[in-house]
Amino acid sequence: MKLAAVIFAIFASCAEAFSQNPTPSPSPVIREQVTVVANRTETLVADTPASVDVLDRQTISTSAAPVLDDVLRQTPGFSTFRRSSSRNSNPTTQGVSLRGVGASGASRSLVLLDGVPLNDPFGGWIQWNRVSPIEVETVEVLRGGASSLYGDSGLSGAIDIRTRRPVGKLLLSGDASAGSQVTGAASGLIGFKTGSWSGIFKASHFETNGYILVEPAARGTVDMPAGTDSSTLSGRIDKRVGAETVLFFRPSYFQESRTNGTPLQINRTVSRQLILGGDTQGKSGRTLNWRIFGGTQNYDQSFSAVNSSRTSESLNRYQRVPVQDLGGSIQFKALFRSHTFVVGADFRNVLGFTNETAYSSGTAASFLHAGGRQNFVSAYAEDLLNIGKRLVIAGAVRIDHWRNYSALSRTTTIATSTVSMTHFPDRSETAVSPQASVLVHLNDRFAVYANASGSFRSPTLNELYRGFRVGNVMTLAKENLRSERALNGEGGAKYSFKNADLRASGFWTVIERPITNVTLTTTPALITRQRQNAGQTRSRGVEIEAETSLRHLHLSAGYLFADSTVTSFPLNPALIGLAIPQVARHQETFQASYAIGKWLFSAQMRAASSQYDDDLNQFRLEPYAQIDVFGSRQIGANLRLYAAIENMTNMRYSVGRTPVRTLGAPVSMRLGVKWR
Repeated sequence: MKLAAVIFAIFASCAEAFSQNPTPSPSPVIREQVTVVANRTETLVADTPASVDVLDRQTISTSAAPVLDDVLRQTPGFSTFRRSSSRNSNPTTQGVSLRGVGASGASRSLVLLDGVPLNDPFGGWIQWNRVSPIEVETVEVLRGGASSLYGDSGLSGAIDIRTRRPVGKLLLSGDASAGSQVTGAASGLIGFKTGSWSGIFKASHFETNGYILVEPAARGTVDMPAGTDSSTLSGRIDKRVGAETVLFFRPSYFQESRTNGTPLQINRTVSRQLILGGDTQGKSGRTLNWRIFGGTQNYDQSFSAVNSSRTSESLNRYQRVPVQDLGGSIQFKALFRSHTFVVGADFRNVLGFTNETAYSSGTAASFLHAGGRQNFVSAYAEDLLNIGKRLVIAGAVRIDHWRNYSALSRTTTIATSTVSMTHFPDRSETAVSPQASVLVHLNDRFAVYANASGSFRSPTLNELYRGFRVGNVMTLAKENLRSERALNGEGGAKYSFKNADLRASGFWTVIERPITNVTLTTTPALITRQRQNAGQTRSRGVEIEAETSLRHLHLSAGYLFADSTVTSFPLNPALIGLAIPQVARHQETFQASYAIGKWLFSAQMRAASSQYDDDLNQFRLEPYAQIDVFGSRQIGANLRLYAAIENMTNMRYSVGRTPVRTLGAPVSMRLGVKWR
């Protein structure tokens, strides 16, 4: 809480110096005029032949949720490995998937922060606390296969987070809050612009004691709240060179510590990153963008075994995972008559190992060292053709080549000093990801579109070489996993009329060789699973979204139907026809905001039908619905007081069964203040 108090004091002393800012009010529905970069070039939503959802800064700032992943749960189809918030869940369960393709610890969607991957280089999951809502300008959610332009991890889509930039000479913004579960948060943003230089700096801190995850009927003396303590520092300095080019560098530092529900289960992350880049805006619409990024990360995690009465636990494994990451990208765009051409290339190299100590009866028994390197190289091209004002045709293709090499596993038995060493053979794969799409404006209000694509996701170093244990479930790594490949098809319609907007689409996705956790053995004390390439899965369904503005009131709603099943599994035919784990058949969202005078109120609701927590469909997670509310009042020109209540009905729904039932967060409340 010390950093939170410091930031609170800084912004309190600066409040009177802040520039005048009008009272926010619900924006009219003008999605046709919203510009997105889903095709890696700026296009209007109305001219984008894909399903794109856009969350603006006002939507994010008026959400009751204090972390970005909970804000994004209002987007139909967005899901993580389990239904719990990043505030209380292990970071290795925070991978993102879209449209019911099946969530896993690793993301099946690529998440970008200002054009640079946010996916963890070792495990593919997302550290959501690296991004505080105060720094976000917009979030674009592209649903459907996105590998033709975004490559690895774009199997089910891409999420592009764009941060704020200083507009005038000075930008000052702050947010501080405190609430139940001993939760405190503070974030501050300062930006400047002078001559050819500009910059923006952010500091944020979030901490919560959390709540006890295990349901009351099964709790024992070892159960304790699962909490988080995280801090982020980042900055960006821009230098304009001439009239066309901006160069920048962005350093960042992130640290996070978590308690995971028992005294011996903890984890910690420390990461450092530096991004160098340049953007050139030439004549006739020509642009050149390049990025080079790199960093280091240390991830520590401990695992324990808990007895059946949950009265004692024993440490069984401690892991330290050091990672080095280096990557870069370059992209060129040119306009020629009615064509927009985009070409680009990316590379990334990741070095990561898991260094583990295994314990038996509380005593260190063996050491395990496993991991290797991954190298990715890719190139892509796209042609976006506008024929008059009615027809948009797009085609893209991308070639990705990756190689796993220098991989090994070494086990040392402490009692005998015996060393067992295995060198894994180098492996490589190449993926070609095409995409073709068309959009037709039937009139000024109504448009239809269709697209087809191929997408993929390669296995992470974590899936290949690192095992883990959650509760009484042990999951083993598998060193010869192959990439997941998907074929995607969708068609939809968009209708806009004055202050209303309606979008609907149908989709179909078949994944070959999906990486999933397959149950090997089951005993009362331990369930053992292993990551394997399953035969084939299919997800098909319908997605509907609508929004409207009526004077001071803004309403939006979304619905997703996803029929997601296993269609082939030669190694275990009993799984054929079963539901894909972690996928709800129905999802609904609803948002409302009302602003009048100095007051602003908003409400968010999300609901889902039941889903399964395992491949055998034995552990069912029941349906749930959660309602959050937010209210604020302007005080003076620059200050706004607010209150937020999450899960106001205190619905205690299941988020996991390991096989012990764990629950989502109870009702919680925050009081806070924002400066602008």
